[in-house]
Amino acid sequence: MGAQNVATQAEILANPLYPTDTATYREYHQVMWGMETEVTTMHRMVNDLYIKQKQLESLLSSLPAGEKYVGLKKDGEALLKKMKAWDEDMVQRKSKAYDDVENFPNKFTANYLFLINATESDIPRVNQPSLDRMKELNAQWATLKSQVNEINDRDIPAFNKKMWDAGLGAIWKF
Repeated sequence: MGAQNVATQAEILANPLYPTDTATYREYHQVMWGMETEVTTMHRMVNDLYIKQKQLESLLSSLPAGEKYVGLKKDGEALLKKMKAWDEDMVQRKSKAYDDVENFPNKFTANYLFLINATESDIPRVNQPSLDRMKELNAQWATLKSQVNEINDRDIPAFNKKMWDAGLGAIWKF
């Protein structure tokens, strides 16, 4: 209960039951760390865009009636459709209970998490099928990531400009 520090030294040794050398431990750590970092990035992007999607839905529902706002509403609905399509590629929002995975297919982040779980092992070794699947998923992720970056960096700012020009506000950018 004070400002007392205690220190010790330890050496972590390889488990002698597994024929694993330092390079194999290093590869396992790098692969697992890389996948965990990517899935964290994915989830942050999904959550961020979902918040923006809800903001856009609110903005569209509060647009004043009248011919003046028809084009703005049409543009906003097109952006909303694009945002929802990306979200639907990334996560399955229809699953509410454990058994729902039988009724609704997994989406990208679930497949990526499955790979992480399949690769994780008490024996710190990454097998070739896991590396091959990671390569496939990372290629898909590169496409999905460029799509969300386009939405965030081009589409939302363009729509926000139209909203500001109409004197109506904008989608917040985090």
